[in-house]
Amino acid sequence: MQPKLGMTLFYNGALNKWYKHNHSLPARIIVYRDGVGDGQLKTIVEYEVPQLLSSVTESSSNISCRLSVIVVRKKCMPRFFTEMNHTVQNPPLGTIVDAEATRPKWYDFYLISQTACRGTVSPTYYNVIYDDNCLKPDHMQRLTFKLCHMYYNWQGLISIPAPCQYAHKLTFLVAQSIHKEPNLELANSLFYL
Repeated sequence: MQPKLGMTLFYNGALNKWYKHNHSLPARIIVYRDGVGDGQLKTIVEYEVPQLLSSVTESSSNISCRLSVIVVRKKCMPRFFTEMNHTVQNPPLGTIVDAEATRPKWYDFYLISQTACRGTVSPTYYNVIYDDNCLKPDHMQRLTFKLCHMYYNWQGLISIPAPCQYAHKLTFLVAQSIHKEPNLELANSLFYL
């Protein structure tokens, strides 16, 4: 039961921080969740999504925040190609595959957010497991692609949305070097880059 308490604390802390600076809660919350395999999707839907929803409802008694949760996977097997001038090439940057190669009953898509100098480019797989925002798939896909441009420490595109990359960097630093929770005074800086 400890993870549930910890996650709720983090979600509530983030919402309280937002409220402190904006004097209102966000109308939409979009969570990109990395590090989840197919076998763990049910657990995310049954445990993490309700915790997010309870944090949102606790923080906003009269304002409704809409929530979307998207699972991100970098390591996926499919490769996509395009035919140009009778040759097979990597697809252009920003290519979305949301039919044929995706699962028919899921809200999922593949995104090509990087180029490859050699070999084949690896797509990133996105699975929208909860969507209360009711964004059109095109808008969700565009937002995801634009977030791949937003990583502060790199001038080009990265393969996953910037919030996922920030989370990777922070957890790596804490696990490899700090070995304890970072000081809360550092919470508003990108000290882990």
